[in-house]
Amino acid sequence: MGVTRRLSAGRHSTVRYTAAIVPTAVIELDFDPILRLGDDIVVRWQTVALGAVIALSLALAAFFGRRAQLRSDDLLFIVIGIVPGAIVGGRLGYAVLHLDFYATDPLALVDPAKGSLELVGAVVGGLLSGGYIASLLEAPVARWLHMAAGPLLLALGLGKLTLALGGAGQGSRSDLSWATTYTGPGPWASLAADLPAHPAQVYEGLATLVVWLVVAAVARAGGPFRRRDGRVLALGLLLWAIARGAVATTWRDTPVIGPIRAEQLLALALAVGCGVVLLLGRTGPGRLEDRAGHPLGPQWPDPHERPRF
Repeated sequence: MGVTRRLSAGRHSTVRYTAAIVPTAVIELDFDPILRLGDDIVVRWQTVALGAVIALSLALAAFFGRRAQLRSDDLLFIVIGIVPGAIVGGRLGYAVLHLDFYATDPLALVDPAKGSLELVGAVVGGLLSGGYIASLLEAPVARWLHMAAGPLLLALGLGKLTLALGGAGQGSRSDLSWATTYTGPGPWASLAADLPAHPAQVYEGLATLVVWLVVAAVARAGGPFRRRDGRVLALGLLLWAIARGAVATTWRDTPVIGPIRAEQLLALALAVGCGVVLLLGRTGPGRLEDRAGHPLGPQWPDPHERPRF
């Protein structure tokens, strides 16, 4: 006899324990993933939570940017500039994961109805396009990258946790005591969500939040990572890539090289790139800073006096 813990939420909020013939205790999730407002408005709780995470991350970015004396109107243009890069990078990353499909139908890569986005590619593409827009604005790119480390890692961590509200991101089959199974009517985003599996989305979300805390502590501790040259973001992405690669061992993806999955190869490439950035000592174009964190070289005398667009 095993014990199934059944957690219910929504209109029928109850918590009950039932005996079942299962190998081990399994967390059974039974709730309605759909938010219904009236008769016509239907939205997934996962979407609502993800929107709240994005809003929180942008608010933190604006707050930290103001504290760093960066222009708030630059943030608006940079965020808009991030979107196309994230889409293109995410699609290219997804194509790498499904080379066999896109090799036979290359035009499907530009069809948004076929396939999805890959997270590592989206992060890299978004940072590149956002940094390019910042350089066009003659904004201090390195300082913006330094400021973005916290909000970005927080968004990645909390964003992953929101997947659990829609049954998305379930990992491979598991009989561990913390394995999760979705028994409600759904619809759930993962196939065979009613079978016990690793809560891979929760693993990655929690691991990313730990990385966020570690990077925040390192940045506050002083030393080279306190300098506003963007290296703290490279450190955060390096640790995130390692955590993501480790969690990917519980995914359902088919290995491509021995036991290694394609997503782990992308995470490895990101980790290597971030390691190179850390060794070189800077992230790219932007104002250099002295040991106290003050920018060197030509700069606008005051962010508030810089001409507006």
